[in-house]
Amino acid sequence: MTNFLAAVVLAASLVGCTRSDPIVVIQLHPNNPDIIYVATNDYIYKTRDGGRTWTNLSRGMSHSRVIAMAIDPIYPATVYAGTKGDAVYKSHDGGQRWTSMRSGLDDATITSVANQFLFDPADSQHIFLATTMGVFETKNGGEQWTKKMEGMKEVLMVVTLGMDPTRPYMLYAGTSGGVYKSIDRADHWDKVNNGLVPAAMLKTSRALNVTSILVDPFEPDTVYAATLAGLYKTTDAAKSWTRIGQALPDQMIVGMVLDRARRGVIYITGRDGVHRSDDAGVTWKLINSGFVTTNIRSIAQSAVDPKVLYVGTNGSGLYRSADTGETWERMSVVGGKP
Repeated sequence: MTNFLAAVVLAASLVGCTRSDPIVVIQLHPNNPDIIYVATNDYIYKTRDGGRTWTNLSRGMSHSRVIAMAIDPIYPATVYAGTKGDAVYKSHDGGQRWTSMRSGLDDATITSVANQFLFDPADSQHIFLATTMGVFETKNGGEQWTKKMEGMKEVLMVVTLGMDPTRPYMLYAGTSGGVYKSIDRADHWDKVNNGLVPAAMLKTSRALNVTSILVDPFEPDTVYAATLAGLYKTTDAAKSWTRIGQALPDQMIVGMVLDRARRGVIYITGRDGVHRSDDAGVTWKLINSGFVTTNIRSIAQSAVDPKVLYVGTNGSGLYRSADTGETWERMSVVGGKP
């Protein structure tokens, strides 16, 4: 019995030493696979050696939780961080020093929640920002922000933005009340909720919480909207939506990736792990091999090798897959506490 208790205590201590902070954001370097940024509930961390060691980069920022990050695709030493409490920060040196960039983000008590950045592919100084007070735009790398909410009458909270890669003037906004679309670079928005929100709820501001909206890189009229109440798809540029993935055991979709190299391949994440569809959402496969815990908070696909994926969990750290999610390998602990 003594040996048994000793073994239990040892096992518990080993588990405790490998517990990681929740990984809420993963931001991958566009050219160097060894450089990865992650944000936990408390801090930003960076690795320069593929995840073997991590450095805390939060010095100079307020103690606000980071919930969004973006790397300038042209000048990758420039990094943006969106916070839940203190708007936007920008670093010109890979996260070593941070500067507040909130000019134009009015009503700091609300707009200070920055949910997502979206770069104009033709100009990395031109960025759209999703916030709890709507969509904002900067044309000078965050020095000044301008509100872009014309047409969004029923909602304020914008959680996610998507852009048509072939027609970058066409934007989609996922909000607390469904989806809006712009065909003029956010100068005007129209609600496009046909089939996405029940008719009786179309005019309500809390009709549906969209968590991710992505345009298919192979078929730009096809758009996917992940929500806290299921997954939706349009094949006519949001004129109408169809619910898909209804056989999925958990309809609360937290994260989504459309494979940039393989047509029709979709990854979604949630409380029960990662699911992949190889047929544009018709059928789904659970791909959880290697996870210690399956509550997935974030997912990202490598810009260097499309077979490589990363997911962040709610407690067991960061995982990497080199085979499109078939197997996962746990990386080193990020910010964990014994």
